Amino acid sequence: MKRVTALLLSLAGTLFFVSPACAEEVPAASWRTNYGEAYAAAKREGKMLLIYFYRDGEDAECRRFQKETLDAPLLQQKLQAYVCVKTPVEEEIVVEGRTMRRIDHSAFQEMLGRPGIAIVDLKSKDPQLFGKAVSTFPLTKKLWYTPEMLKVILDLPRGTLTQRTIIFAVRTHPDHALSTDGRADPFLLEEARHHSQYQAQIGLQGHHRWEARFPRIAARLRGEPPREVCAESWPGEHLVEAAVGCVYCWRFSSGHWGAVRAYHRRFGYDMKRGRNGIWYATGILGG
Repeated sequence: MKRVTALLLSLAGTLFFVSPACAEEVPAASWRTNYGEAYAAAKREGKMLLIYFYRDGEDAECRRFQKETLDAPLLQQKLQAYVCVKTPVEEEIVVEGRTMRRIDHSAFQEMLGRPGIAIVDLKSKDPQLFGKAVSTFPLTKKLWYTPEMLKVILDLPRGTLTQRTIIFAVRTHPDHALSTDGRADPFLLEEARHHSQYQAQIGLQGHHRWEARFPRIAARLRGEPPREVCAESWPGEHLVEAAVGCVYCWRFSSGHWGAVRAYHRRFGYDMKRGRNGIWYATGILGG
């Protein structure tokens, strides 16, 4: 499938759902201001840690995001399932004797040093997920997160940073694809991870070795014929931008979009970046 220019600039602001006309009033979510205390509380309570990185001072972008998105009534009940903390982009920490901004830590690399939302998983029992950043959504000129989009983020299934980001991109596409409405299957997530990594390793998008993988996956699905979709980003795109772009690539391919838009009982998505700066995405869908 050829790369196509993702319509990020024009389409990022058109998303995605209609807010309910009225909603039952719920108490506003509680936001902590001490990162260490919030992290400890989330670990103790077995919850996800939601971090809002903001700029200190009178920053119009952050004021708007706070007012329009974080304070939206639509989100308050969802936010109460998280330990929420606000921390300045400028806040510094000491790591191995070196002073650095917290947001510049490798865990938050895909925040791009910008304000936005990150989620650390302190709920999962999986050592590959526990204590890891599993969502990073920086505010950029191309991407803005409405209350409806943040609701999608708060409802993402358990998974790695890259898995959850591509699932977010599928769920927020304006054509309402249904392929992630089923269950995120650990086996299919792993298959998607492995094939995305292989594409990134060889620097070439494609359904490589599908004839060998198909019967193995079909057997695990008890005879249900799996479907696979693949896409690649433009070089140099950051994670969220690349994920959105890959889903738009699928939208412009009738065969791929037929799989992505359809409901599947089980699904797995992932994406990996190659040494060439290109992200390679895979979806494996069954049932």
